[in-house]
Amino acid sequence: MLEIKTEGARNLAFVLSEGNGKISRDVVTIASGAGKLEAGTVLGRITASEKCVASPDAEVVGKEGAETAMAVLANRVDATSEDVEAVVIARHAEVKEPMLVFDASVDNASKIAAKLEQLSAATIIAR
Repeated sequence: MLEIKTEGARNLAFVLSEGNGKISRDVVTIASGAGKLEAGTVLGRITASEKCVASPDAEVVGKEGAETAMAVLANRVDATSEDVEAVVIARHAEVKEPMLVFDASVDNASKIAAKLEQLSAATIIAR
């Protein structure tokens, strides 16, 4: 029997351009319980733990601070049951807006625009 597989987003496929060397990239910790995150996921940082999760639309109890988008996940990760170190695009980059992945709570054009503005403040420009 033929098994059909669906390919997720390829690592770094969302990047249009980035700064020379490693200036655009950082290594962060994705918080346990964040689940399986695709490359291109817009991230926020939890103030209390300094760990990252998909950036929600508004403040969430236990994830305070993560509502401000600050980076884009470079590679697919699985942080379902443990913290995972991951590479992110953190600054000085242009990204493909249609390839960005948002938290489920970022569910309309105005919320997406707000996330893109937050990324812009981190010098990550969506095109």
